[in-house]
Amino acid sequence: MKGLLFRATVSAIALYLTYVLAKAWNIGIILEPGWQPLVYTIAMLAMVNAVIKPLVLLLTVPLSCLTLGGFSLIINALMFWLVGSGWMPGFRVEGFLPALFGSVVMSVITGLANNITGMKE
Repeated sequence: MKGLLFRATVSAIALYLTYVLAKAWNIGIILEPGWQPLVYTIAMLAMVNAVIKPLVLLLTVPLSCLTLGGFSLIINALMFWLVGSGWMPGFRVEGFLPALFGSVVMSVITGLANNITGMKE
């Protein structure tokens, strides 16, 4: 339970920092003010990454092998874009490049936080 709460907190901080960077550089990631859109978005990202992402990864194994795993960046961006595509209130991603930016920044921040604290997935 402690690990789950820690990961959710790190993900929420990473999403907020991603939003701040995107806003500073005028990249199309929009997060409504307040803690509720942040929590809902993290919960939806977790569900999409737990249910849909493994299926997509399985279906794209040949492409991932061909690109030596580089296609997983595209899949991460697509999952980020799916959550921010407008059906979720409070969070919006306006295109594929902002989704790619958001997924990469979130991955870097959560990876750094996990390495610093010693928490592994």
